Amino acid sequence: MSPPRFDPRLTPARPDLAAEFLRGKVEAARYAAGEAFRVVAPIAPLRRAPDSEAPLDSEALYGEAVVVYEARGDWRWVQLARDGYVGYLPAAALGPARAPTHRIAALRTHAYPAPTIKRPPRFALSLGALVDVARFDGDFAVTADRHFLYARHLAPIDAREPDFVAVAERFLETPYLWGGRTSEGIDCSGLAQTALTAAGIPAPRDSDMQEAALGEPLPHSDALADLQRGDLVFWKGHVGVMRDGATLLHANGWAMKVASEPLAQARARIEKNGGGAIASIRRL
Repeated sequence: MSPPRFDPRLTPARPDLAAEFLRGKVEAARYAAGEAFRVVAPIAPLRRAPDSEAPLDSEALYGEAVVVYEARGDWRWVQLARDGYVGYLPAAALGPARAPTHRIAALRTHAYPAPTIKRPPRFALSLGALVDVARFDGDFAVTADRHFLYARHLAPIDAREPDFVAVAERFLETPYLWGGRTSEGIDCSGLAQTALTAAGIPAPRDSDMQEAALGEPLPHSDALADLQRGDLVFWKGHVGVMRDGATLLHANGWAMKVASEPLAQARARIEKNGGGAIASIRRL
């Protein structure tokens, strides 16, 4: 019997090193239990190799939990807690683990050094970033690291958005960025994942994973005639979100931004440009 196959994007295993929980499941020269950390940079690039020029596979946001399995110079080989993605983060982007209490509910918000918007902000945090609020000071939430955040831009950690499509719509005109997850730049699956997560729906990172894990497929013969808001439309390597029965919202490399357009128009262009036909449509 051949050994089970594991998705390398989600499996902390290399020939020389693997996570301890994989002992007996994958072969490696050694195993590591891993150590818990959290992201302390506003946005941390998750790269395919420990090199700043390596492909960007995803991004980790402030406050997200990670498990570190290896230190290699200025890089750490990690697995993200949010979606299980494996890759390399800059060591400087990580700090001690800490339980968050709130999440950023605004598209972006600034962290100030004091409870006033007239001071230069320290940095900006993106929708979905996680913070630990120690107390409130007027209109501001004060984190354990003494960052002052506008309180109405935060939501309790367990709060859920009622409409994930409305979350995705807030990213309209955001530049396209392969591997991106924020309003500075986002890709197609990052848009879907970020919006779904805000609504309390766990979603994998990449479009092929999302197609396999989310919702139920609509019968292909009549799917295009029965579309509704929130349906997910998949091509090979691409995903978009329906705003209504005819309009697709998607981050795409043709427009190089998050765009809203008729599905019929996107469908024809993608097929003409070699992206193939619609692979499936799934309803949550």
